[in-house]
Amino acid sequence: MPTAPLRLTVAINPNASFGRRRDVGPRVAERLVEAGYDVAMLREPNLELLRREAEDAVARGTDALIVVGGDGMVSLGANLVAGTSIPLGIVASGTGNDMARVLGLPLDDADAAIERLLDALGREPRVIDAARVRHGALTTWFCGALSAGFDARVNERANRMTRPRGPSRYTIAMLRELLSFKPIHYSLVVDGVAREVSAMLIAVSNGVSIGGGMKITPDAELDDGQLDLFIVSALSKPRLLRLFPRVFSGEHVNEPEVEITRVRSVSLHAADIVAYADGERVGPLPVQVDIVPGALRVLA
Repeated sequence: MPTAPLRLTVAINPNASFGRRRDVGPRVAERLVEAGYDVAMLREPNLELLRREAEDAVARGTDALIVVGGDGMVSLGANLVAGTSIPLGIVASGTGNDMARVLGLPLDDADAAIERLLDALGREPRVIDAARVRHGALTTWFCGALSAGFDARVNERANRMTRPRGPSRYTIAMLRELLSFKPIHYSLVVDGVAREVSAMLIAVSNGVSIGGGMKITPDAELDDGQLDLFIVSALSKPRLLRLFPRVFSGEHVNEPEVEITRVRSVSLHAADIVAYADGERVGPLPVQVDIVPGALRVLA
């Protein structure tokens, strides 16, 4: 007796890469249908509507959720399927694509990314860790990194900017934020131990990079049951500017101002600081971050 084809939900961000790669999502759905899968394609004018439609699809039942876009779409998907048996597929078509990068997925070749997805659908999903963030009464999942400091302030500024409409917006926002930025006083509880630090930024990372390839924690592993706590201590603005380019190669890890520690649980508190997870706004500190080993199944 023939078996029914797998039911796949394909959620597409039409604004990924500022709308320059709108063709990728329909190509993914078309190729999956050609391969014999039962495909529901979701496209909405904004991410909130898309999240609601994807949430409904997951609730009704699907064999996999496939997201087409950048790290914002990975965040959307992870928050719907983390802690479940439903695997997450990723076709990278955004500007940052940090999660796709660490998973070794194709970044600039849609056809290769689709073929890699089809290959993964024929195998058991890879099981990786995810981090659970508790903030107030809410819970948010991330699989890459949560940042709370200079880089989060830059994200806040960049999200308020309307120009330019490309990745250079982040660089411009960083330079503008640097003019007024001062070290932040943080209260932390790390694996049950309290500490106070003055730092430029703190990130809690499960993946390797943020911001489209900044390798903040180059030795992080997705499936080791641990998080990497990344702290850049207080330093002068000229020193920060000299240190910043080294983040793209991962060479910053040996600098005296940089501390990376393997942890399982971190609480962060600081005044007037907003946390971002996988590039998406979580909300003001305090937050509690815990690793959940094996919480996410990915088609990679």
